[in-house]
Amino acid sequence: MLKMQDWGRFTPRYSVGAFRPLRVLVASAAVAVLTACVSSSMAPKDAGITHDTALGKVLADANGKTLYTYDKDEPGISHCYGLCAVIWPPAAAGEGVTGKDGFTVIPREGGSHQWAYHGKPLYIYISDGQPGDVEGDGVDGVWHVAKP
Repeated sequence: MLKMQDWGRFTPRYSVGAFRPLRVLVASAAVAVLTACVSSSMAPKDAGITHDTALGKVLADANGKTLYTYDKDEPGISHCYGLCAVIWPPAAAGEGVTGKDGFTVIPREGGSHQWAYHGKPLYIYISDGQPGDVEGDGVDGVWHVAKP
């Protein structure tokens, strides 16, 4: 008969930390896949689209989704990568697209391109469900709707 003091001999003795590298690898892969899926599916076809919202006229992508700016970015440089870019997908610019009327195309790490307005990189908020939603305005005090 198995006694209580013998139980430890029959159970695996893995520490929770033993699987940490695997968890980090799986989480990193998931972020990369989600970023690629969300960014490419929400790329504006043309710069300069506006949409009327509860906050007034804002910049929007070709699908009417509100565009946002991030206070931690620098002119022409995005600092939103990884999980940030999953929640706030960059407004991806296609190959050979050029800007106009204050819009420019800036490079991103990895070779992709992103729309910017007067040098500020533009993003879409994943929680905005419908065109004209402005749920991302004011998030963490650093995200703002992009206004024309």
